[in-house]
Amino acid sequence: MEKTTSDFCLKRLTKIEGQVRGIARMVDEKRYCIDIITQISAVRAALRKVEEAVLKDHVGHCVEHAIASGNAAEQRKKVAELMEVLARSDR
Repeated sequence: MEKTTSDFCLKRLTKIEGQVRGIARMVDEKRYCIDIITQISAVRAALRKVEEAVLKDHVGHCVEHAIASGNAAEQRKKVAELMEVLARSDR
Protein backbone atom coordinates (compact mmCIF):
# COMPACT_ATOMS: atom_id res chain seq x y z
CA MET A 1 0.00 0.00 0.00
CA GLU A 2 1.34 3.41 -0.96
CA LYS A 3 2.57 5.53 1.97
CA THR A 4 0.04 8.34 1.49
CA THR A 5 -2.82 5.85 1.18
CA SER A 6 -1.60 4.05 4.27
CA ASP A 7 -1.38 7.33 6.21
CA PHE A 8 -4.87 8.34 5.09
CA CYS A 9 -6.33 4.96 6.04
CA LEU A 10 -4.63 4.81 9.43
CA LYS A 11 -5.78 8.33 10.29
CA ARG A 12 -9.36 7.55 9.22
CA LEU A 13 -9.38 4.21 11.05
CA THR A 14 -8.20 5.86 14.26
CA LYS A 15 -11.04 8.36 13.95
CA ILE A 16 -13.52 5.55 13.21
CA GLU A 17 -12.29 3.66 16.27
CA GLY A 18 -13.12 6.69 18.40
CA GLN A 19 -16.52 7.02 16.77
CA VAL A 20 -17.32 3.37 17.50
CA ARG A 21 -16.34 3.81 21.15
CA GLY A 22 -18.62 6.84 21.22
CA ILE A 23 -21.49 4.78 19.84
CA ALA A 24 -20.90 2.14 22.52
CA ARG A 25 -21.14 4.86 25.17
CA MET A 26 -24.35 6.14 23.58
CA VAL A 27 -25.86 2.64 23.72
CA ASP A 28 -24.70 2.20 27.31
CA GLU A 29 -26.25 5.55 28.24
CA LYS A 30 -29.46 4.54 26.44
CA ARG A 31 -29.34 7.58 24.20
CA TYR A 32 -32.01 8.31 21.62
CA CYS A 33 -32.09 5.58 18.94
CA ILE A 34 -32.06 7.99 15.99
CA ASP A 35 -28.91 9.68 17.34
CA ILE A 36 -27.21 6.27 17.58
CA ILE A 37 -28.30 5.32 14.07
CA THR A 38 -27.00 8.64 12.77
CA GLN A 39 -23.59 7.91 14.27
CA ILE A 40 -23.60 4.36 12.88
CA SER A 41 -24.30 5.80 9.42
CA ALA A 42 -21.35 8.17 9.82
CA VAL A 43 -19.06 5.25 10.71
CA ARG A 44 -20.27 3.24 7.72
CA ALA A 45 -19.60 6.19 5.41
CA ALA A 46 -16.11 6.63 6.87
CA LEU A 47 -15.38 2.91 6.42
CA ARG A 48 -16.53 3.14 2.79
CA LYS A 49 -13.98 5.93 2.24
CA VAL A 50 -11.21 3.72 3.65
CA GLU A 51 -12.41 0.80 1.54
CA GLU A 52 -12.38 2.98 -1.59
CA ALA A 53 -8.83 4.18 -0.85
CA VAL A 54 -7.54 0.63 -0.34
CA LEU A 55 -9.31 -0.59 -3.48
CA LYS A 56 -7.94 2.30 -5.53
CA ASP A 57 -4.44 1.52 -4.25
CA HIS A 58 -4.88 -2.17 -5.10
CA VAL A 59 -5.99 -1.38 -8.66
CA GLY A 60 -3.23 1.18 -9.09
CA HIS A 61 -0.51 -1.18 -7.97
CA CYS A 62 -1.38 -4.87 -7.82
CA VAL A 63 -3.76 -5.01 -10.78
CA GLU A 64 -1.63 -2.63 -12.84
CA HIS A 65 1.43 -4.80 -12.13
CA ALA A 66 -0.42 -7.94 -13.25
CA ILE A 67 -1.47 -6.23 -16.48
CA ALA A 68 2.05 -4.93 -17.17
CA SER A 69 3.56 -8.36 -16.47
CA GLY A 70 1.77 -9.91 -19.44
CA ASN A 71 1.07 -13.00 -17.31
CA ALA A 72 -2.46 -14.02 -18.33
CA ALA A 73 -2.95 -16.27 -15.29
CA GLU A 74 -1.99 -13.46 -12.91
CA GLN A 75 -4.25 -11.03 -14.78
CA ARG A 76 -7.20 -13.42 -14.50
CA LYS A 77 -6.47 -13.93 -10.79
CA LYS A 78 -6.47 -10.18 -10.09
CA VAL A 79 -9.68 -9.63 -12.07
CA ALA A 80 -11.35 -12.53 -10.21
CA GLU A 81 -10.27 -11.02 -6.88
CA LEU A 82 -11.74 -7.67 -7.87
CA MET A 83 -15.01 -9.21 -8.98
CA GLU A 84 -15.28 -11.16 -5.73
CA VAL A 85 -14.56 -8.18 -3.49
CA LEU A 86 -16.95 -5.94 -5.44
CA ALA A 87 -19.70 -8.55 -5.20
CA ARG A 88 -19.16 -8.80 -1.43
CA SER A 89 -19.22 -5.02 -0.96
CA ASP A 90 -22.75 -4.86 -2.37
CA ARG A 91 -24.08 -7.04 0.45
